[in-house]
Amino acid sequence: MSLFNIFGTTASAMNAQSIRLNLVASNIANANTVAGTKEEAFKALNPVFSQVLQQTGAKKYMGVQVSRIEQSKAENMAMYQPENPLADDTGYIYQSNVNSMEEMANMISASRNYQTSVEILNSSKSMMLKTLKLGQ
Repeated sequence: MSLFNIFGTTASAMNAQSIRLNLVASNIANANTVAGTKEEAFKALNPVFSQVLQQTGAKKYMGVQVSRIEQSKAENMAMYQPENPLADDTGYIYQSNVNSMEEMANMISASRNYQTSVEILNSSKSMMLKTLKLGQ
């Protein structure tokens, strides 16, 4: 793999982690929302990554992309609150199924993965500059 391929690979990784961070932010923002039915209640969103072979001109490189975004299959918790205006006929409201602790762990993981990609880019750039200086 040439140093130029590293730029495409790490750029795709950074893009995927950026999408992951945005989904985590959305999940955390909706962690305490409630709805009148299970169907209307917010469900946590999770990215599904896939490997791709990309080609730009004559250069090919491996990368990663978000192939789809899935809703969490965890159950929304029902709470009995008959005085709540959103309550259904039986007096229940439904909370989002976001697990705040899990989302915080996802946020730390995604930000560290993004940071690692930045460090790879910086190291590659430094190696390329040192290679160019050898030719002087």
